Amino acid sequence: QLPVVESGGGSVQPGESLKLSCSASGRTLNSYTIGWFRQVPGKEREGISCISSGSADTKYADSVQGRFTISRDNAENTVYLLMNSLKPDDTGVYYCGIREGRWYSRCLGQNVYNDWGQGTQVTVSS
Repeated sequence: QLPVVESGGGSVQPGESLKLSCSASGRTLNSYTIGWFRQVPGKEREGISCISSGSADTKYADSVQGRFTISRDNAENTVYLLMNSLKPDDTGVYYCGIREGRWYSRCLGQNVYNDWGQGTQVTVSS
């Protein structure tokens, strides 16, 4: 299978926005639960947001609630993470995890996922 690919990271100033993308050629992502995770050096991968197949259910970590939005574009076979009002604490490598299935209630836990991308770096600094 072709790999999961994240893109859209970059360096921004506090208060600015970024939109990350997660794609996986050869797989219909609408059949998968998708999770976005963030990792900084020396720390475990932290669940940021997740979305069920079909998009009926979403979850957010308290630290990003109200600032980040997860969504799908089925025509593009892509899952997005729109990140607004970015803070320096949002800095890290962002990973997309995928697992086939409608919904996993513990979708902010990394153990749910069985396939990952290589990550995309997000740096928020003035």
